[in-house]
Amino acid sequence: MRKMTKISVALAIWFALVCGTSEATEKITLTDLSAWRSNPEWSVVGDAFEHPRNENLLSVREGTGTIVNGRKAKSPPLVSIQEFGDARIHVEFIIPKSSNSGVFLQGQYEIQILDSWADSNVSYPGGECGGIYPRWDETRTVKPYDGHSPLVNASRPPGQWQTFDIIFRAAMFDSEGKKIANAKIVKLWLNGTLIHKDVELTGPTRGSFKPNDLARGPLALQGDHGHVAFRNIWVTPLEPDKMGLTNPFFAMDTGVVDESHKSAKSQVDMLKELGYAGIGYWERNPANGTAGLAEMLGELNRANLKAFGAYFTIKLEEPAEKYTPLIEDSIRLLKGRKSTIWIAMTSDAQPKSAISGDEQAVAIISRIADIANKNGVAVALYPHEDFWLQKIEDAVRVAEKCNRRNVGVVFNLYHWLKTDKPANMETAVAKAMPYLLVVTINGTTETGSIETLDRGTFDVYRFLRAIKQAGFTGPVGLQGQGIGGDVRENLRRSMQAWHEFSQRLAAEDAENL
Repeated sequence: MRKMTKISVALAIWFALVCGTSEATEKITLTDLSAWRSNPEWSVVGDAFEHPRNENLLSVREGTGTIVNGRKAKSPPLVSIQEFGDARIHVEFIIPKSSNSGVFLQGQYEIQILDSWADSNVSYPGGECGGIYPRWDETRTVKPYDGHSPLVNASRPPGQWQTFDIIFRAAMFDSEGKKIANAKIVKLWLNGTLIHKDVELTGPTRGSFKPNDLARGPLALQGDHGHVAFRNIWVTPLEPDKMGLTNPFFAMDTGVVDESHKSAKSQVDMLKELGYAGIGYWERNPANGTAGLAEMLGELNRANLKAFGAYFTIKLEEPAEKYTPLIEDSIRLLKGRKSTIWIAMTSDAQPKSAISGDEQAVAIISRIADIANKNGVAVALYPHEDFWLQKIEDAVRVAEKCNRRNVGVVFNLYHWLKTDKPANMETAVAKAMPYLLVVTINGTTETGSIETLDRGTFDVYRFLRAIKQAGFTGPVGLQGQGIGGDVRENLRRSMQAWHEFSQRLAAEDAENL
């Protein structure tokens, strides 16, 4: 692990105060009857196993840790006291030959338990062990529908313990209670083998407790179709706002301007509609016309969006009076907004990445950072291909020398690919992480291009996973320079790709709990 300097620790603290931190998710164990609604037909034992003289029965051993249904195997369902929404669920079960049971998620959606080891052929999809049991309609010619068979038969022989691991996403509802998204089995493993992936549940399955979908509901275990025992049952509630990509996702203004979106108002309205958190602003962007940062901030305020940064380019040899007034004005406008000034640096005299330019750069950045700090604004060095400050290593080096708690770096995916190799990605992220304030992304090739987020041959998902694993929770911006065409469609496509990346990461988060 990279050893953090005193200043990088200070920057991390400053960053945490600005961006917040996430909390761990608690695992809830359900292996004691106290976690379930009172049901005298079920009991706790130490273990369950196939009866030595009757393969259609289970025998038990005294103790704790295992829950079994009644001797007549006609027990009412065991229902948890606690109710759940999105969740990672682990259940271990055992049945004898020819037995039948099920696990009801939210009391609404049954995952079938059946002796399917030797013969997984059933009369309808979803009736097999691990199947998502079908819905039922007596008015249909074929009454069962929307059942889902496992991708493979991963069952073990009866009399052996088996395991379900389930990642479940509950149905979602708007403020008026209207369902806006179906429940989903994100992933389901039987005995470690993936048997379902991304299966939408159009409604409750047969035998559900209630006729309609729920935001939250109990876990229930079926006990009236034969002998069954359960052990090591636990549920980890999943909090979507803390999983996947929790970073604020904004658009850089280079990708929000076309003939239909020339005004700050039209741009902000579009970003709001598409779900972006705000904008990264280039004060000298010719496409902005007469609209300045002050006007943009007014529109962002109206829409409750945020300015995540204001971008400037400074030449090392320029006199301070040429760039300082505009930067200082921008800092004052951003006061109290927990925003960032991005600075790219060029030179007429210094070779690209030359350390000999560091002294001049540090003097410039330190002066700006001191002014910014008084206004609660950070400064992020912006590596730019073909500039003097062109590599992420250059930005980190200068940030370290500045020795200011509010000086960090931007990791720009496009410019990094123009100056480095994809194989070095994790190393580059690790170097940047102690000073990383902002990340910018776009669809791209391995050698650098700017496209919508759903295009390009480079694996942007892998990059996002790398920054998440490194612990980056700050804002991520979308590059749009030079894409052209309909900016609304570009932004829509990119937002859709962002959501898909987030869902993949959330599933990975859940798997790793």
